[in-house]
Amino acid sequence: MPDLTKLLFGRLTWEAIPFHEPILLVTFCAVALGGAALLGFLTYKRAWGYLWNEWFTSIDHKKIGIMYMVLGIVMLLRGFSDAIMMRIQQAISFGDSVGYLPPHHYDQVFTAHGVIMIFFVAMPLVTGLMNFVVPLQIGARDVAFPFLNNFSFWMTTAGAALVMMSLFVGEFARTGWLAYPPLSGIAQSPDVGVDYYIWSLQIAGVGTTLSGINLIATIVKMRAPGMSLMKMPVFTWTALCTNVLIVAAFPVLTAVLVLLALDRYVGTNFFTTEFGGNAMMYVNLIWIWGHPEVYILVLPVFGVFSEVVSTFSQKRLFGYASMVYATVVITVLSYLVWLHHFFTMGSGASVNSFFGITTMIISIPTGAKIFNWLFTMYRGRITFDVPMLWTVGFMVTFVIGGMTGVMLAIPPADFVLHNSLFLIAHFHNVIIGGVLFGLMAGITYWFPKAFGYKLDPFWGKCSFWFWLIGFYFAFMPLYVLGFMGVTRRMSHFEDPSLQIWFEIAAFGAFLIAIGIACFLIQLVVSYRRREQLRDYTGDPWNGRTLEWSTSSPPPPYNFAFTPIIHDGDAWYQMKQRGHERRLEGYLPIHMPKNTWAGIVLSGISLVIGFALIWHMWPLAILAFVSLVVTAIVHTFNYKRDYYIPADEVAREEAARTELLAAHV
Repeated sequence: MPDLTKLLFGRLTWEAIPFHEPILLVTFCAVALGGAALLGFLTYKRAWGYLWNEWFTSIDHKKIGIMYMVLGIVMLLRGFSDAIMMRIQQAISFGDSVGYLPPHHYDQVFTAHGVIMIFFVAMPLVTGLMNFVVPLQIGARDVAFPFLNNFSFWMTTAGAALVMMSLFVGEFARTGWLAYPPLSGIAQSPDVGVDYYIWSLQIAGVGTTLSGINLIATIVKMRAPGMSLMKMPVFTWTALCTNVLIVAAFPVLTAVLVLLALDRYVGTNFFTTEFGGNAMMYVNLIWIWGHPEVYILVLPVFGVFSEVVSTFSQKRLFGYASMVYATVVITVLSYLVWLHHFFTMGSGASVNSFFGITTMIISIPTGAKIFNWLFTMYRGRITFDVPMLWTVGFMVTFVIGGMTGVMLAIPPADFVLHNSLFLIAHFHNVIIGGVLFGLMAGITYWFPKAFGYKLDPFWGKCSFWFWLIGFYFAFMPLYVLGFMGVTRRMSHFEDPSLQIWFEIAAFGAFLIAIGIACFLIQLVVSYRRREQLRDYTGDPWNGRTLEWSTSSPPPPYNFAFTPIIHDGDAWYQMKQRGHERRLEGYLPIHMPKNTWAGIVLSGISLVIGFALIWHMWPLAILAFVSLVVTAIVHTFNYKRDYYIPADEVAREEAARTELLAAHV
């Protein structure tokens, strides 16, 4: 019987439940009670049928985009709670005081914080914005592969769920968010933490890669007649370049995690130096993915700022062509700078010089964008509404982060500052001051398009100012500490003169917490005041691009008649010249049906990941067989449920071709 138990449950025992960790136990109780209350509320409201039919199984790109955003906001609360825990620990752990987090728990916290914030906060929020906005901006009724869109979202959600499970069953990795070997090898990390890391990212990576393929196909093949590449909105351009980077970079992450898994599971030695492997190969591969990942996050928000600056300056975007070229140059150069993350590896002066120079060069197109936004604002009729506040805050904050990045691109300076808190301050300067500020601007800007009413401006401004001031309090002290030689990932310090800087940083983190709370209050207050905040024109900001030509929220089919595009500011041009649409030969609107397959396949993938983590081989095999069978069943149902008749496709394509020929 013990052997049967071990076969069925593998490494999973009662010791995996953290009964001995008071913090985790209290957290588990709070999450369990909160979850039970939410389930009870939804059951009381009889909302399950509505959620299943209208949201969970939906293939509507707009609803999937909103679900991505909800996932990102939920995971933001988890990831930021880790940040608060770290800031408190570092502020009080000096001399004889050891703080409240044991070292092994602190190591899990900073690893989980990095993984969650990058993969399950920033990525879902960015993907959600692209999903919602891109088809509307190019005049498409949906993305190219609607089912694939649903499946991609649920795979990302399954990866996030696996990370959350590590909080209460077993533990998470203690390696840092990139899991360098040999620390992530089986000898140094024999527990399940690294396995949670591997399989959560592999599952979520499937969703991200497929989403990238989907959006590339959508942008390339489904633009409205007349919308050439150089007439696409800048946000669509940045989305296209972002998804090219996703498709090129994420398979590298998949491959390197497969190699790490083989080292841990079957005893290979790809990264084991004493047996012929090379740990630096892992570092190269992870950063060949990792540096493009930074631009995967920041390029879409550059597009957001372009839309916001143009709208709230009431001017056309200055230098459209240069913005497009700068975006493409950044996309290419992002693959030529990965080694600046480890100048200290000993590659030699020639290699370090090459990567230092390319890193400085990539700042040029980024700087060109800043000047284009400033010239757009110059002599414009600027309205400092909430999205514009986030944009101005970004310009100041991101430029500081960019300058410190150029400092780190100098190899001798990097030798001094590498692995210090200066690096942490720089990274957060770019990600918060760039990505997060841009996401908040985008959420506020497109919220009325998604729900039909604006977000309350008072609470939006409160959120902005707490975020902005809190950021400077939280991370400027880390620049100072980095210059003083304080290294990152430390949970305890001996020098009492450092404590004041960590206390200031902790104060800043609490200000940011208030900013997040203001955002949540803003959502609630706006919903309760939605009738007063509702805009019946469909265009509350007087935007210039095509998505504002639809109702707010748009109908499921987006456009009943395909618009004809003449220039880059499509909606502005329509308002001047009147709508030009094909009214004769109207075709029935055929939208694909909802599908259960995405949520079921991702649920089975979650079971497979959990079984592989705990070495529950019978469950893993059974779940894999179920995955294959479900995929086959869905494939045979596809023609019946999602097939659009060939003659209808032919008529639609002929109509689009005729429109385009007439326009040309």
